[in-house]
Amino acid sequence: MRTSIAILLSATVALAGLAAQAQSAETEQDAALPLEPGQATVLSVVDRWKADPLAIFVGADVDLDDFKWIARPVIVFANSENDPAFQDQMRLLLDRPDALSDRDVVLITDTDPDGRSGVRLKLRPRGFMLALIGKEGDVQLRKPLPWSVRELVRSIDKSPIRQREMNETPLGN
Repeated sequence: MRTSIAILLSATVALAGLAAQAQSAETEQDAALPLEPGQATVLSVVDRWKADPLAIFVGADVDLDDFKWIARPVIVFANSENDPAFQDQMRLLLDRPDALSDRDVVLITDTDPDGRSGVRLKLRPRGFMLALIGKEGDVQLRKPLPWSVRELVRSIDKSPIRQREMNETPLGN
């Protein structure tokens, strides 16, 4: 049983790592999409997130201000992808991605302390850290240990902006 859990965890973390690496590597190649023959545009990180809300972004590729009033960044920091807390956190987040996407969460990872990304400089993590940024751009949560999606969703659902989102009714109903 423990062997199968270890294999599943390794596969999940490997997939998350591959997704982040692929996302970063494809930024230059796939960000330019032809609109018309001979015309190309570079998609912003926000546009790429809107196209794929379950994508995982790398901290070095993200400016948190771009998501202000659009999405709730959840950033997972570690000094290495091999950090057990990082692996546990990614497994927990990937277990229920739909609950996060329903709340406009964008997942961001930063496992390169030497890279000094803008996200890392703004939040100044020490080793592993989970951070939730609200749609208004404020830090709503910092946790030194992995959190389940259930705990994260409860925290998001208590925010005034999320309360307003839940109370809004679509026009015409």
